Amino acid sequence: MMLGRKQLLIDGEWRDASDGKTQPVVNPATEEVIAEVASATAEDVDAAVRAARAALEGPWGKMSARERGRLVYKLGERLMAQADDMARLETLHNGKPITESRHVEIPMAAECLQYFAGWADKVHGETVPVKGGQLVYTLREPVGVVAAIVPWNFPLLIAVWKVAPALAMGNTVILKPASQTPLTALALGEMATELGFPAGVLNVITGSGSTTGQAIVDHPGINKIAFTGDTSTGKGIMRSAADTLKHITLELGGKSPNIVFADADLDAAVRGATMGIFYGKGEVCAAGSRLLVEASIKDEFLTKVAERTKKMVAGDPMNPKTRFGAISSKTQLERVLQYVETAKNEGATLLAGGERVDIGTGKGYFMQPTVFGNVTVDMTIAKEEIFGPVLAAIEFADVDDAIEKANASIYGLASGVWTSDIKKAHYVASKLKAGTVWINTYNVYDTAAAFGGYKQSGFGREMSMHALEYYTQVKTVWVDLAQ
Repeated sequence: MMLGRKQLLIDGEWRDASDGKTQPVVNPATEEVIAEVASATAEDVDAAVRAARAALEGPWGKMSARERGRLVYKLGERLMAQADDMARLETLHNGKPITESRHVEIPMAAECLQYFAGWADKVHGETVPVKGGQLVYTLREPVGVVAAIVPWNFPLLIAVWKVAPALAMGNTVILKPASQTPLTALALGEMATELGFPAGVLNVITGSGSTTGQAIVDHPGINKIAFTGDTSTGKGIMRSAADTLKHITLELGGKSPNIVFADADLDAAVRGATMGIFYGKGEVCAAGSRLLVEASIKDEFLTKVAERTKKMVAGDPMNPKTRFGAISSKTQLERVLQYVETAKNEGATLLAGGERVDIGTGKGYFMQPTVFGNVTVDMTIAKEEIFGPVLAAIEFADVDDAIEKANASIYGLASGVWTSDIKKAHYVASKLKAGTVWINTYNVYDTAAAFGGYKQSGFGREMSMHALEYYTQVKTVWVDLAQ
């Protein structure tokens, strides 16, 4: 299935890259090229920045906060009205099951737009009591031109996590989706144009990270970068953006511990452990990729996890019955399989999966969900983010040992705790160095709840009222009232 040639959205108009170059978009379930998208140059980035600046200083900046909110809300409504088509696009270029796209990602993205639309006219300044005959007040103003650079695992949802608060707070946006998964971002830009967003408010430019992304990071006319991706790229963005002192928020890698104590509801914990790593094919930054199991139940628990895992079968992502789709790209599949071989060589015990599979078509980047036991904290699969369906099970002795092993990571994005002891649950939650702690559940999100990392998982927060501070800046105004 070929969706044709896709252009850049700059200043409300669709245009080719300035040098005419394109990049292919591949369906990971079939290995077929499904679209050709423009590959933006530094010249195109500059055009997008100038358009965003003009909109910021023109019609968007002059629009009332309430009217901005109405437009953002309408974008959420339009997204849900076209949910079937958007879900299909998301699955075609990412490989995730259509059920996940249609019933999780698209509704969550629409909800996010509508949530932040409601904040548009509710963020305001304050009066400040100071000594002397002075009136002092603050203004909350937009940061300016925001560049949102988003990954390929949740292409639309993570884009909206950044676009929604940025627009609601009066910024203009340059959205750069991952080169592998640009189709839903382009469709979102088309919706915004159709709904009457002023030209230049939401620009969508596609291209590689090394060329287009770097041009964004280097451009002095961009005020803020909101980035989600791997930690090494985030560090590079920080280094490059230092020259122009851009505002930055980074949501980076994870190696999240999912801790199961002996007093947990083991059947629920088995479901939570497998869903925590295998939802989204493990291509989830907060995936519970380290399973920490108390020694007294380790054998019983891992047997149940392995049995459940073996029942999970990769299938056609467009089939509504499929629950485990295609790995997002050939490169990613090869990366994951290399980690499997490394784990075997380092002495981990393969309990389930571990191989590439053919779903009967002879095509597609499919593999089996994989579980390793007898993993130690110094093994590669216990330390590095695989970003795939590989679970590393680690034994612990007691509460203190669980906390120590859970925190023995450069990352701190998320974590899980399974226990029937409420005191223990809250104690462990207080000790975990992670931005999210799930207790007796995993991978639950809501737009009203903040999400973000500790340590090398980044800084800043997505969603919730806390995201708003990263898209605004405070101006203090002094007025002399002395007689």
